[in-house]
Amino acid sequence: MSGPSPLRSRLELLGREIVKFGAVGGAGVLVNLVVFNLVRHTTELPVVRAGIVATVVAILFNYVGFRYFTYRDRDKSGRTKELALFVFFSAVGLVIENGILYAATYWCGWNTPLQNNVFKFLGIGIATLFRFWSYRSWVFRALPAKERTDAKEAAEAVEAAEGFLSGSGASAEPRAGASRRGPRA
Repeated sequence: MSGPSPLRSRLELLGREIVKFGAVGGAGVLVNLVVFNLVRHTTELPVVRAGIVATVVAILFNYVGFRYFTYRDRDKSGRTKELALFVFFSAVGLVIENGILYAATYWCGWNTPLQNNVFKFLGIGIATLFRFWSYRSWVFRALPAKERTDAKEAAEAVEAAEGFLSGSGASAEPRAGASRRGPRA
């Protein structure tokens, strides 16, 4: 019997990635909305500026979550480039998110606290689709297949060596000091 199909494995990996992205993103949405409402109701900042402040705080929160939780197994070389791309794509997401809030508030005249929160949430949702695509495609890039295979083989070799050294391995090779001829008479 063979292992799971490559398609099934890829779908399982994508599913786990979406769940992790959703967990970090969900926490980021809460941070975004809480900061938005705190800034909106405790300062004199206009709605969209309060939205931008909240988005920036959520972006900082999300970077830590994505780098060290969602995409911790991804390529870690080139952190400067990674951070620059993250900031760029986050800024595009910020424009999408707060552009929707701006349009609802200033073009449509929907400016009650409830309407502000609804359109802030809608903007977050639309920007999230863009962010998921851009972060996984450009920012937190997967290791090339050869590097993943090399890393997997190295991990398997370490496990085999640990099993061999502990004597619990099912290796055909004898342990150090053991005779290949069998017991002595």
